[in-house]
Amino acid sequence: MTWKSTLRAAIGVAAGMAFLLQPGQCQKPGGGGAGPGAGAGGGGTTGKTSPSTMPNPTTGTTYPADTTNRGIFLSGKVQMDDGTPPPESVVIERNCNGYARAEGYTDSKGNFSFQLGQTNSVTQDASYDEPSSNVTSQTGVMRPSTASTSQSLSNVSRRNSSQQDLAGCEMRAVLAGFRSDVINLSGHRMFDNPDVGTIILHRMANVEGTTISATTLQAPKDARKAYDKAREALRKGKTNDAERELDKAVAAYPQFAAAWNSLGEIHEQSGEVADARRCYGQALASDPKLVTPYLHLARLSVAEKNWQDVGATTGRLIKLDPYDFPEAYFYNAVAGYNLHKYDEALASALEAQKLDTAHKFPKVEQLLGMALYQKKDYAGAAEQMRKYLLLAPDAPDAGQVKQQIAELERFLGKEAKAKADQPPQ
Repeated sequence: MTWKSTLRAAIGVAAGMAFLLQPGQCQKPGGGGAGPGAGAGGGGTTGKTSPSTMPNPTTGTTYPADTTNRGIFLSGKVQMDDGTPPPESVVIERNCNGYARAEGYTDSKGNFSFQLGQTNSVTQDASYDEPSSNVTSQTGVMRPSTASTSQSLSNVSRRNSSQQDLAGCEMRAVLAGFRSDVINLSGHRMFDNPDVGTIILHRMANVEGTTISATTLQAPKDARKAYDKAREALRKGKTNDAERELDKAVAAYPQFAAAWNSLGEIHEQSGEVADARRCYGQALASDPKLVTPYLHLARLSVAEKNWQDVGATTGRLIKLDPYDFPEAYFYNAVAGYNLHKYDEALASALEAQKLDTAHKFPKVEQLLGMALYQKKDYAGAAEQMRKYLLLAPDAPDAGQVKQQIAELERFLGKEAKAKADQPPQ
């Protein structure tokens, strides 16, 4: 049996950094549209005494609509540890019994307010990206959302919905490179005071990268005003208006990395890959420590199956921030696997698995299984494939993975029988 490759696209490119532009080169009339397409990757080889070749994993995971605690309103504020509001939108995430869900964003003053379960279009960060419905990203740019098929998440939602409280739930702000204070929501009910107080973000030590560019803090008033208008327009789904404001922002302040990144996202979602690359490159030329453009560039390279660039780009991102992006480790592992660097692929996949505590990327387990297969650890490969099915039992390739596991188990059974039939030494 030959297992076909099923790797889908999602990340980006170090080569994009070469596009160092003059102001305006990423600008275009009009805007908005569907996200970029997906690509595919290759597989391995089949040996005479080993199971059939295993496929590359897909990245698709979808979360069902959350009905947990609908009707409960929550509000509050996020501040940096110096008392100032975050210069960019920050995601507010609810974690219930180990399952995380992004609920909303802060405004320009750091305030947030939302009704639980009513913000299905909100995504936490780049790690949620997956072609689906358009939603607003952490930087305010429309982007795809991701969902999970995890049965456990559905069970948690049903339990909490029936209890009509938030037992086992916490709330935090999510910003790469920062540690958030945590607010305990246990016991909070529908008619309680919705104000949960202030969440403080603390800069993590030994993290060089950031999702908050220093250029945003340095932007002159007119550029920042245009940028804030663009973010508000994007929240309302007015992509064309947002693009016009972003054009004004980078014209007034050519080093405005966050604005360049947002323009890149708009181009990317319109399928204008070359323009997107140039804008991401300009963002990195303005601020090489801004991590978001690396992730976007890496996705574009995955779509093109440019594995060298995928490895280089995700490697740079991981160096800048080794703690906040399991997605970067996952795609670094995918690149290593496709380049037949199986030790590197295994190491990156293990790191992705360790960081992905919310299991947003169940394909990590499948990739680990494939990497272990290449290392001839067939028992370990079967174990990781089983974990994948536990995390994503309704995945489109679940039937294929079950066949792979069955074949591995048959091979292991024959191997065990052969050892048992050998005469003692």
